[in-house]
Amino acid sequence: MTRTLFVLGMGYTAQALARRLLPGGWQVIGTTRSPDKAARLAAAGIEPLIWPGTALAPALRRATHLLASIGAGADGDPVLACHRDGIAQAAAHLRWAGYLSTTGVYGDHRGAWVDEDTPLTPSTERGRWRKLAEDQWRAVPDLPLHVFRLAGIYGPGRGPFAKVRDGTARLIVKDGQYMSRIHVDDLAAVLAVSMAAPAPGRAYNVCDDEPSPPEDVLRHAARLLGLPDPPAVRFEEARMSDLARSFYSESKRVRNDRIRRELGVRLAFPTYREGLAALLSSDEA
Repeated sequence: MTRTLFVLGMGYTAQALARRLLPGGWQVIGTTRSPDKAARLAAAGIEPLIWPGTALAPALRRATHLLASIGAGADGDPVLACHRDGIAQAAAHLRWAGYLSTTGVYGDHRGAWVDEDTPLTPSTERGRWRKLAEDQWRAVPDLPLHVFRLAGIYGPGRGPFAKVRDGTARLIVKDGQYMSRIHVDDLAAVLAVSMAAPAPGRAYNVCDDEPSPPEDVLRHAARLLGLPDPPAVRFEEARMSDLARSFYSESKRVRNDRIRRELGVRLAFPTYREGLAALLSSDEA
């Protein structure tokens, strides 16, 4: 039986999922804006589509599984804005659909725990856009939709080691600040398990077992490298971009019980300690 995953936005996470699926005989189609990236995707065994600019209908007709992985804007999801009717038509033959959202939809909880039943009260612009996109995807009739609320993603090429090595890392200290994170390989595993056991309508938090202050992660990275802790600076005094500062405007600890209980997922990297150690040993830090 042919299994074809069509990815709207063939980014970092979707490529990790493709690497997991392709050896099992899956066909993977993915959109990108870049002709150069399209060539790299093709070399990796992924069928690329340049979008915007290429019709999506043929790929939607072929797809058995659909993953939406493009960031939301003020009007919500940009693909639905253009192709909602085509996606609604494809719903009849899709076995699974997934939307990659963010834990930012929960808003600020001052370090308290949240789970999938916590009301969505985003306090940032990006969080409000994502909540709108979630609502738009849920409104597509008969779509076998699963929503994945992702914590901060790290993995090969996206770890803290480079900044620690070159001396540009800073410990941004803000009392009561907690953030959750997930290794990209564990994220891909969660998606693959869900695809094998669909439960349409379900939402899943995708994060590891240990929310922690971000400065703890940098300290641990420095120790793994045998280097002193990076300099510490209070959040109020730190020079940061508006985007970076917005991440510190919310503090919460995100529970991942549902992916373990309902999907049977056992994380390969249950905390940042295992994840950073693996990155360093693989020379992909």
